[in-house]
Amino acid sequence: MILAPVAVGNQRLNDKILAEDKKHCRKIGPCGMGEKAVYLNSFFLDRRYYAVWSDVRRVFKRIAMSRGGFSGKGIFGSIPYLVVQLSSGRELSCNFKYEDEVDEFLRAVQSAHPEIPIHSQEAEHRLAAARAREEARYVKQLSDTARTSLTTLREARSYLEACPEIGEDLSRTARNKRSVDGVKTSNLLMAWGILLVSVLLTVIGVASLIAGKSSWPLYFVLFGFAGIFFISGAGIIPTGRRSRKAVQADWDKAVAKAEAYIAEVPSFPVPPQYAHPAVLDRMIRVIREGKAETVDKAFILMKEELKGLDHTKTVSQEEYDEIVLVKPMFRVMNYQ
Repeated sequence: MILAPVAVGNQRLNDKILAEDKKHCRKIGPCGMGEKAVYLNSFFLDRRYYAVWSDVRRVFKRIAMSRGGFSGKGIFGSIPYLVVQLSSGRELSCNFKYEDEVDEFLRAVQSAHPEIPIHSQEAEHRLAAARAREEARYVKQLSDTARTSLTTLREARSYLEACPEIGEDLSRTARNKRSVDGVKTSNLLMAWGILLVSVLLTVIGVASLIAGKSSWPLYFVLFGFAGIFFISGAGIIPTGRRSRKAVQADWDKAVAKAEAYIAEVPSFPVPPQYAHPAVLDRMIRVIREGKAETVDKAFILMKEELKGLDHTKTVSQEEYDEIVLVKPMFRVMNYQ
């Protein structure tokens, strides 16, 4: 290899095994999962370091700015990190651009290496306390109808978990569609204006530099490129994959895929556009709390509760993560 990964743990792989393992590793964001080792990024280079799996003690997610300073309200920006804790106690933090990729990486670790915890010790304590509080909310004695409904929902959830990309595609495409559809016309016009001015500045600056008039056109070029990069990074102007037509096609494709998958199960408890395990989890909680006995009633109450959750409501981090996954699907469909 031209630039071989550097070992960060106490164990090493020989060059031949390392090269083969990295070549076939599963790439998720800037990191990778190989059969022998996990590959971690540096600030500039993807998969620059590696740690042998037997040297890994814990892998978990950390939110540095927790969605813009997480307060339990609203949806803001975030800086997600994947943290890998080694047997020596050393922790390595890998910055990701998208939090979804961190979650995908953790799911992959849990599937391939169930012996490795995917939560920090503090998070495990909080989750245990949250589970205890949640159990206290549930009705101890449920009716036969409620128990039958729970069995139906749990079986449906297990069926969806066997093909996780169904729910992942629905959630991802719904978020993309909400993001593109939510761009205001005034913001779009402003973005086009900034882009055109930036391109004009760049052209004028380059032309003046070629003519050799002076060095001041260099500032035109710099400001022009800065504007172009800013607008490109903002994601406001439609592109081939972020136009309204493209995101609608992606959403329709995800729904069609879900519809074909659940068609194998007679009387699936939710419509295909909501075929996500987290939706079924929320319905299960509605029944266990004694608010409903039938699947249909649980679905209606779950939708009403989800619709009532907005930026004015305070929720736990765990519920917030769940809401971010499922609410875009309902908003895209206008809760129908």
